[in-house]
Amino acid sequence: MNTQTQQALAIIKRGADELLIESELIEKLEQSAKTGKPLRIKAGFDPTAPDLHLGHTVLINKLRQFQDLGHHVLFLIGDFTGMIGDPTGKSATRPPLTAEQVQENAKSYATQVFKILDKDKTEIVFNSKWLTEMGAAGMLKLAASYTVARMLERDDFTKRFKGNQPIAIHEFLYPLLQGYDSVALKSDVELGGTDQKFNLLMGRELQKQHDQPQQCVLMMPLLEGLDGVNKMSKSLNNYIGINEPPETIFAKIMSVSDELMWRYIELLSFESLETIAGWKAQVAAGENPRNIKVRFAQEIVTRFHSQADAEKALQDFQTRAKGGIPDEVPDVSLTIDGDSIGIAQLLKMAGLVESTSEAYRAIDQGGIKIDGEKISDRNFLVSKGQSFVAQVGKRKFARITI
Repeated sequence: MNTQTQQALAIIKRGADELLIESELIEKLEQSAKTGKPLRIKAGFDPTAPDLHLGHTVLINKLRQFQDLGHHVLFLIGDFTGMIGDPTGKSATRPPLTAEQVQENAKSYATQVFKILDKDKTEIVFNSKWLTEMGAAGMLKLAASYTVARMLERDDFTKRFKGNQPIAIHEFLYPLLQGYDSVALKSDVELGGTDQKFNLLMGRELQKQHDQPQQCVLMMPLLEGLDGVNKMSKSLNNYIGINEPPETIFAKIMSVSDELMWRYIELLSFESLETIAGWKAQVAAGENPRNIKVRFAQEIVTRFHSQADAEKALQDFQTRAKGGIPDEVPDVSLTIDGDSIGIAQLLKMAGLVESTSEAYRAIDQGGIKIDGEKISDRNFLVSKGQSFVAQVGKRKFARITI
């Protein structure tokens, strides 16, 4: 293996969980360098949620690294398979999306990914193009290429089968269709999360059956959310969305634990491994991890917004950390019945809390302020005609006029 291939392989394997099969990828890389023909790098996304968060970008960042090495990315939007719903990790059949929902979500994905990917080296493809043309006869032929016994080797299917939970026939088609995407696209490498191993290997199997060179499989770890325990997910509200305001992204990153910070940096930063090693050495020598976190937060905000936004987000964070009120606070006008309203109900109406019980907890914990003054009385009343800045915790502010 020559030096160029060694360097490329080191970049590709950075942060990855598993690579199958490494010797095959080395051959592909060397052949690509020799012929000047870029490798075809595939990753599939079912457009079930149009807003990307940092967990999604672990995979997209890796695609960008392949592009920087000169290769061609096939960003596959599963508009056909999205109407089935990926059963991976699910304990029940997922409801299908409508064609309209799929198309709307797909547009949003396409817009967002170019904040990371090089547009000139990216081909956005939709699997409805070939799967719709397959027809009933083609679908039956594809279904005949794999047995039910092999399909039940998949962990989630096994658990549901043993637990007497229903498995719809169409769910068996999902991994077959995802695998056939690799055949249709003649992919050299497919990327996916560690939970996608069965589906990714299906692509290798079907390529072999179609006398194609088998793709290599690169699996990336699933990024933990802000809680440090569960996978980053909007449904668990432990996510950092790439379209969120700069100040929100910055503050959320700063809330990450010092331990989890290094995992975020490893999987999300574009800084070199040497630079990151230097940061770790600085912390070991006594530097406050917060300083490293600030650099990382600025990098991420710059990537999805701008350098100016990153600087402003830092200033905003520092102001909040000192107990001050940021320069830009959303204005909220409220109409109430009567001459006054309880603080808990007011905060709920203003959208600063989800419920009055959440407001009461925040009051008890000293997390509610009006114009910088802490509110400790649950029965605190606010009168009609007042205007003030309300604060919940460190990050939520609103200038409320009643």
